[in-house]
Amino acid sequence: MTFITQTSMTIILRVPTLNDSQTDCTRLFSLWQQLQNLESQEVIVDFSDCRFLRQNAVAFLGGLARLIQSRNGKVNFVWNTLQDDIRANLTQNGFIDIFDGTQRKWLGNSVPYREYRYEDMDAIASYLENCWLGRGWVQIDSASSDEIVQNALEVYSNAFEHSASQIGIFTCGQRYPNLGKLHLTVIDFGVGIPPNVRQFLNQPQKLAADALKWAFKLGNTTRANKISGGTGLNTLKQFVKQKSGTIEIYSHDGYALITSGQEIYQRSPAFFQGTLINITVKCDSPAYNSSESTLFY
Repeated sequence: MTFITQTSMTIILRVPTLNDSQTDCTRLFSLWQQLQNLESQEVIVDFSDCRFLRQNAVAFLGGLARLIQSRNGKVNFVWNTLQDDIRANLTQNGFIDIFDGTQRKWLGNSVPYREYRYEDMDAIASYLENCWLGRGWVQIDSASSDEIVQNALEVYSNAFEHSASQIGIFTCGQRYPNLGKLHLTVIDFGVGIPPNVRQFLNQPQKLAADALKWAFKLGNTTRANKISGGTGLNTLKQFVKQKSGTIEIYSHDGYALITSGQEIYQRSPAFFQGTLINITVKCDSPAYNSSESTLFY
């Protein structure tokens, strides 16, 4: 699978249509595999073949661009190859403004594209409160919203603490009114979850899927101070189960899928060294109240 051609010192990346299925994530990881070792080369990003770009692809492409730049490469987005509706969405969520500085963003139905180079939990908490759960899209009481935001922060905090990424983390979301769903993606291009779990447990042969399963269990954390961790993924799991949503995680060759009816931990069809987390909740499901939730693990 290739969407990349090379001439001299220039590489052309032709962005395909990207949804958020396993096949689409495999395409994203293929782009990373083909570009991750570039040094001091120019990458031209062409959207001529792209008909749809979900929030996971937006966050991933942003992170991939920063990865290339961190290795003294240059990234040129060819904005005039964008379809009008994709251009409108990338303007709305601020992606074009961040990379080009010429387009004013607006909120609309987007959870804005953000890059966090350094750990700033106050800024991320504000992002989650005001741009994700606090927009009135999801039926949830204020106390529960605060709890979910605080536990979602652990996903971001873990990415900074354990990923060893030199370029930070990347996040973007989208509300789809016709589907009644709210999506949020968090990505880092670091070392991944499985190596941290293996090192912490001193189990170097532990499968990536089993490492993800361990990470979802209540009380499990690779932090030295267990008081400050071990609840975030589990609380998010409760939340999405009650909201008939999903959590998907890709890390190394591990894949986890959490829904209201099942938990799947298996081998991913494609390798990605970092971690990609997709969180989806249904906007029209019954109101979430954390005091009435049940622990699932």
